[in-house]
Amino acid sequence: MRRLLLVAAIATAVALAATAGAAFSQDAKMSFFVTSAGSGKGADLGGLKGADAHCASLAEAAGVNGKTWHAYLSSSAEDARNRIGKGPWFNAKGEKIADDVASLHSDANGITKQTALTEKGETINGRGDTPNRHDMLTGSKPDGTRITEQTCGDWTMSGTEGAAMMGHHDRTGLDDSAAAKSWNSSHASRGGCGQEALKGTGGDGLFYCFAAE
Repeated sequence: MRRLLLVAAIATAVALAATAGAAFSQDAKMSFFVTSAGSGKGADLGGLKGADAHCASLAEAAGVNGKTWHAYLSSSAEDARNRIGKGPWFNAKGEKIADDVASLHSDANGITKQTALTEKGETINGRGDTPNRHDMLTGSKPDGTRITEQTCGDWTMSGTEGAAMMGHHDRTGLDDSAAAKSWNSSHASRGGCGQEALKGTGGDGLFYCFAAE
């Protein structure tokens, strides 16, 4: 009897360990995510190339390969809307975010706190959570075109100077205005481009990644 009980206990422990270690399986269609972590240097992402590389690195670490990832960021020379391909785009659970660039920049897009998942399939804290991390770096107007003076030096600055336009991934802000509900153009950073400045308004240096190909 003791032997049987021991065998059963071991089998149960193995099963529990396997369950605990099971990784989230991204949908094969995944072509959109919010970065689970930023650069750690505020809005200094190493420029657009550095931001794109960060997207690719996170996707690869999550087991998603064979796609060309671009950050949804505008610069003084590029518009975010022109960097992300044609769509459609899906999150890590296979939920559609938008059919194309036009629908992404309209009320038809599906970006909410529940669908703007990380590459790991996790939700990001929004307004009302501690800490709030809903500010997403974009440097963009609502239509996805650039705001040159709000890109933190084309994503190379991390000090007390400069500013970055940000959107709210949870579509929630201090009031019920269109800006507060905007996923890509809600308000500029205050106090510069550093990590603490971004945290001060409810951010963490996170941004959106899209599969352009």
